[in-house]
Order: sequence, then C-alpha cells, then structure tokens
Amino acid sequence: MAEIAKESNISDWLDDKRKLSFRQQIQLVIRLSIPAILAEITSIIMQYIDAAMVGSMGAEASAAIGIVTSSTWLLGGLCISAATGFSVQVAHLVGAGNKDEAREVFAHSLRFGLVFGVLLALFGILISPVLPVWLGGKPEITSAASGYFLIFACALPATQFRQIAGSMLQCSGDMKTPSVLNIAMCVLDVVFNSLLIFPVRQININGFQITIAGAGLGVSGAALGTALSEVVIAALMLWAACTKSDYLKITFSKKRRRNTAYYKRAAQISLPIAFEHTILCGAQVALTHITAPLGTVAIAANTLAVTAESFCYMPGYGVGTAATTLVGQSLGAGKKELAKRYAWLSVALGVGLMSFMGILMFLFAPYMFAMLTPDEEVRVIGAQILRIEAFAEPLYAASIVVAGALRGAGDTRIPSIINLVSMWGVRITAAALLAPRIGLRGVWLAMCGELCFRGVLFLIRLKRGKWLCNSLITVVK
Repeated sequence: MAEIAKESNISDWLDDKRKLSFRQQIQLVIRLSIPAILAEITSIIMQYIDAAMVGSMGAEASAAIGIVTSSTWLLGGLCISAATGFSVQVAHLVGAGNKDEAREVFAHSLRFGLVFGVLLALFGILISPVLPVWLGGKPEITSAASGYFLIFACALPATQFRQIAGSMLQCSGDMKTPSVLNIAMCVLDVVFNSLLIFPVRQININGFQITIAGAGLGVSGAALGTALSEVVIAALMLWAACTKSDYLKITFSKKRRRNTAYYKRAAQISLPIAFEHTILCGAQVALTHITAPLGTVAIAANTLAVTAESFCYMPGYGVGTAATTLVGQSLGAGKKELAKRYAWLSVALGVGLMSFMGILMFLFAPYMFAMLTPDEEVRVIGAQILRIEAFAEPLYAASIVVAGALRGAGDTRIPSIINLVSMWGVRITAAALLAPRIGLRGVWLAMCGELCFRGVLFLIRLKRGKWLCNSLITVVK
C-alpha cells in the first residue's frame, strides 16, 4: 500500500513494465475511491443541514424546492453529460501517455462548456415562471418554487465549468483536488445559506446574547447560497486544472485550431448519457405528477426522503467515479483484462458499502427524519418509505458502479437503453398503479423494485463483456 500511495498518478501503474498483484489492484481501487466517497458523504451531510434549514420553515418551504428538484437534476445532469464526453477521452489519452492531446481535449471542452452552459441558463430562466405550475404545484408554493429555479438556472454556466474541470482532474488520476473542493463547496453552501435564508436573529450562549446576521430570503436564499458556492468553487476548480495539473495545464495564449474529432467523440459519449439523464429526470417529473395529488405533506416527505436516502447511495457514486478513471486509463493503455478486473473489484466494493449503509438506514430512519423536519406527520411517512428503499441498496449499488465502469470504456448507449426500459417500464408504471391505492408508500415500493431490476440488468451487461470492444478507444489511442 505504501508503494502505491507514493505514485503521483495511476497511469504510472499501467506502464507495460509494471505488473500489479491482485492485492495491489484492490488497494488502487480503494485509494481512488476514498477521496470521492469522502466528498460525496460530506456533500450529503451538508445537504442534510441544508434540508434542515429549509425544513425548519415548514412543509411548504420543503415542498417548494421539492416540486422543481427533478428539473434541477435534469439540467445538472446535462452539465455532467457534456463534461463526461470530453473527460473520458482524457482518461484514455492519459492512459496512453499522450499529455499534449489530453490538454487539447481539455481546451476544447472549455470552449464548448461556455456555450452550452449559457444556453442551458437561458432555457432555465425562460421556463422558471411557469415550471412549478406545469409540474402540478399548489398555488401556495409556486411563487417560491419559481424564484428558486430562476436563481439555480443563472448559476448553470458555473456548474458546467465546475463539472468539466472536476471530471477532467478525476479522469487524469487526481481524485484529491476535486474531492477537497467539492467538500469546500458544501461548507460554503451551508455558510451562505445560514446568512441568506434566515433573518437577523439572536442566540443565547451561556447567558451571552449573540446577534447573527441574516438576509431573511427564505427559499430564494437557499438557491442563492448554492449559486454563490458554485461560482466560487468553479473558479478554484478551473484554476487547479488549468495551472496545476501535469496532464491538463494549458496555455491560453496559444492559438488552437478547432478539432471537430474531439467534439464528435464527445457527442458519441455524451448524447447517450444526456438521453439517459433526460429519461431519468423525465421519470422523476412524472413521479412528481404522481406524487403532487397526494398533498403537501407527501411532497415534503418525498423530497426529504430523497435527501436522506442519498446518504446511502453517494458512496456508490464515489466508487463509480473511481471505476470510470481506472477502466478508462486501463483501456487507454491497451489492457482490457485489467480494465475488466478493476470493474468487478469496484462493483464488489460499492455493493459492500451500500449494503452496510442500507442496514443503517433501515435501523435509523426515524432519527434521520427527526433531524430534517419538525413536522411529525412528515417524519412518520418519511421513515416508512426510507425503510422500504433500504432493501434496494445492494443492487442499486451495482447499477451505479457498473455504469461508472462502462462510462470509462465509452460504453454509454446500452446503459441508456437499460435505464429507459427500467424507469418507464417498471417504476413509472408501478407507481401510477400503486400511488392511488396506498399513497406515497406505493411510489417508493415501485422505486425499490425498479432499482433491483436495473441492478440485475447492469450486472448482466458487465458480465457479457461486450463493453470492452469500443471503437472510441481505438480512435483515441
């Protein structure tokens, strides 16, 4: 473990002269996973605090954010899709030892990110006044929901740059920098929220009255706090990628000719992922329509349960990020068997972690909700649906990590089809049938069954091995 820890980049371990033992391969998977997992867990802890801040204002405030959450996921997912199309190319190029071309891909990704981020922002701004109404929000929450989404949309260019720079650093083998900065973003979010959500207030500490500054913006303050955090961290992430990374450092004064091949490859990877995010978030919008008639309490419980459950599945996303890097660089180095080994090791780690987290979620569901809202009715329903979801965590982990591994290989089309069939064929259909009969519990029973079904399909895809034969790898290398 000590020898591996001293290496500056994992590509050093993919050199043809090096042979890693099985134990060293496990250590490398863990080494890359830990920073990403810690970042994800910290992010969720901060989201808990965030949700608790908003939840303290009542069920309507939580519902105002919850009604547009699926739409924020959709636009944020499109930012991730655009970043992935370029970052996977960098992973392959770094694995092949081609620094110069990796920098060219990064430079082109920044050009694209600026245009795409601005277009997404304009789209979000245009639909913000009517979006909550389209989604079936009650009149008492639509105004706050529109304001929240408007501020979110304005920050999308910063979100796009943060995603590009962060994914580039990760795929070049630097997991630490983006992880630390993402943790910092969560801390900033909480600090900004505490200043912007609440009005000026006084607290008593050991008999001393302390005045805390506050803008009293409520739900809009939560959005503004997140937007400011995005801007600050996007700037720092770009600085780290553009000036500090050995594989990404670029000279802005250098004249570059547009290379359409980079955009074409990015489209081959990104479009299926964008389609996948659209499918998933479109399904979430459909679920919002199914949930909305159940009332404000159901919407609030659903929103807070999603936040609570993320404590379980974010470690899986951390391992999935490591799998993308390991698989991408291994294939870039021409080592297919090693890529396959890393994929399965990552799946084993992810399933183990999320199974353990699922057990904890089942046992402590009431206490998790007690931290999120003072509303007793929301707490009771929320704890019930969290315990339903706990049974899906092992196979949900498999789907998350396998998707990360396949993404590293540039295999994004089949996973998108799997998500289409699973989400719309299983989850939405079952939720539409169960919600009118057993309420919000029916929606989450449908979700649990669908996640198990999806996990099985992804494991079958990984087992068959066709994802190893991807034309993109040959082109890039």
